[in-house]
Amino acid sequence: MPTPQNTVLQHYQAIADISASMLKLAEAQQWDELVDLGTQYYQAVDRLRQLEPLDDNQREARRDLLTQILDDDAHIRQLVTPELDRLGHLLGTIKRQRTVLQTYYSTVRPQ
Repeated sequence: MPTPQNTVLQHYQAIADISASMLKLAEAQQWDELVDLGTQYYQAVDRLRQLEPLDDNQREARRDLLTQILDDDAHIRQLVTPELDRLGHLLGTIKRQRTVLQTYYSTVRPQ
């Protein structure tokens, strides 16, 4: 039977596994799948908050997993940022085009 501390470490390992999968998806630019897996990531983190804290002996293992999770997160952010910038630019362009079209059509409508 797993101890509460082992269960906590198992949750951290699950989060680390999800994080590693998210990094692979980001590297492959599979953005929709990355977003879907991000939902699982946040659900796993929420479940972790409901578990008992670790004892001193388990904290080293948690530290290693947290380091992996944070490293993956940093790499994912580096890969996602250019895509978010591109989408932001695209949305800005669409908004400007829409404004121009609305202005144009408001001046050519028959009264």
